[in-house]
Amino acid sequence: QAQLKESGGGLVQAGGSLRLSCEDYGASDCISSVNWYRQGPGKEREFVARIHVNGVTNYAPGVEGRFTISRGNTRFPVYLQMTNLKPEDTDVYYCNDCADWGQGTRVTVSS
Repeated sequence: QAQLKESGGGLVQAGGSLRLSCEDYGASDCISSVNWYRQGPGKEREFVARIHVNGVTNYAPGVEGRFTISRGNTRFPVYLQMTNLKPEDTDVYYCNDCADWGQGTRVTVSS
């Protein structure tokens, strides 16, 4: 079972950048994609990006071109490079691996 932990969130001005990291401190036996989601107060958790086992990536329309998901030669860590951040990107960002979720890392973008 994976024990996911996100890091790298913080406060940034609009137009700025952050890089989030997702580490597995457990023993994931998942063979599916690793995903980033985000959720704000009163909102449903929404998909942000995923990286498949074969390295293929997918993005939500609102972040494509601004966010990049990546990893090295191993399944973890997985990174989410976020550029040209907008106030509407303010959310808690979660890493997901099959049925396992991290605790989230908060991103706040000021206008």
